[in-house]
Amino acid sequence: MEKLPSANEQLRALSASLAGRRDSILAAWRRAVDLDPELTTASTITRTQFVDHIPAVLDAFERRLAADESGEKAEAIADQKEHAAEHGLHRWQQGYDLPETMREWGHLHLCLLIELQTYSARHSELRADVLSTAQRALARLCSEGACASATRYAQLQQAEAASRVGDLEAALAQVRAFELERAEAWREAAHDLRGSAQVIANATAVLGSDGVPASKHTQVADILRTSVASLNQLLVDLMDHARLEAGQERCSVAAFDAAAMLREFCEAMRPAAAECNLFLKAEGPDSLPVEGDSVKVRRIVQNLVLNAIKVTQRGGVKVAWQESGNERRQQWNLYVQDTGPGFQTRSATPLERALKEATLESQAVGERAQAEGRSPARPDPPPTMVSETARHALPPSGEGIGLAIVKRLCELLDAGLELETAEGDGTTFCVTFPRAYRESAVAAHKARPSSGDESAAPL
Repeated sequence: MEKLPSANEQLRALSASLAGRRDSILAAWRRAVDLDPELTTASTITRTQFVDHIPAVLDAFERRLAADESGEKAEAIADQKEHAAEHGLHRWQQGYDLPETMREWGHLHLCLLIELQTYSARHSELRADVLSTAQRALARLCSEGACASATRYAQLQQAEAASRVGDLEAALAQVRAFELERAEAWREAAHDLRGSAQVIANATAVLGSDGVPASKHTQVADILRTSVASLNQLLVDLMDHARLEAGQERCSVAAFDAAAMLREFCEAMRPAAAECNLFLKAEGPDSLPVEGDSVKVRRIVQNLVLNAIKVTQRGGVKVAWQESGNERRQQWNLYVQDTGPGFQTRSATPLERALKEATLESQAVGERAQAEGRSPARPDPPPTMVSETARHALPPSGEGIGLAIVKRLCELLDAGLELETAEGDGTTFCVTFPRAYRESAVAAHKARPSSGDESAAPL
């Protein structure tokens, strides 16, 4: 009577049979997954991506069946777990959710179980304990594989959640900082409003008093008139700034000649500068065809020039323009340079400091004016250099809001804003505009909601 192979020999034969039928097993698994109506992600990936680490898992399973020593079995089991975990990682990266991955493991378990049963039916000499050993090992394989995949999913979800928490905390910190900065800006604007309103109240009280000399009456009336104009302009600028912050401004992008527009603007502003004993120069090519919103570009240069005239006591202001950029990104630059006092450069960036100092200066002027009972619209220049009447004839600058409006308008026009300054050496603002806007950018600008008041939309 022929001696039957031992259990270990039959397990090794079963292991070899499984290895030989690997492709058929994987093909049956893919068919089962394709027929499952609840599994859709597999149809979007290639066969190589689908089988992923499963061949390595099956290699470890087969080594586990064929192993004679406990050490070999332990090593095979460890490899099996590692590859199952990697499979879970790749399924995550491929866009699977956890239930899909678990259902795939279920289909693989069933395919391997059918393979064991088919092998047993073909080999009548197979010992009963060999089949039960293989089935237990298979159950352990799929159970551990599913657990390893689920564990990897949990780790990845925790890492992703922690990353989202970090991003949210950083975003929240930025929002809080922005809210504090905006609250401070509005507080400063409210301070300016109170200063102007107090001067108006004081002037009104003086005009209502009995026995005021005619000369004093005229002087106070002038103060009242300029204070009302300053208050009105501040309110207009605050409304413009609020509308820009709320994204309720739209651009009207069209072709225009920047050089012609800037020369015309400088010609219109030159008498106002001359009244203050300042020059206003315009330098640049005769023609500079560009695309953009000419109204908003004019508002930018108007704010910068008015601010420059008001802070400059000697010399004057120069407006210049030129082409810049390269073949890939064509741009043009606008420069507004003054010979005024400049800004200190000790701490924050020059532009941030300029925006803050513009408001702080107006506050200090308002406080002094309030104490003296006169207009807070601007600091008094030395009488030997600039006429008080000429400076008060200039349109009010909005008490420090003008530079903030410039910054917002630059953001709206996709323009860069830079500042070169030194205390006592004047200030140069440089605005860099695109020469042309892409169609998508033009559409985005035109799609911005308006404020509902077409007459107020252009700044």
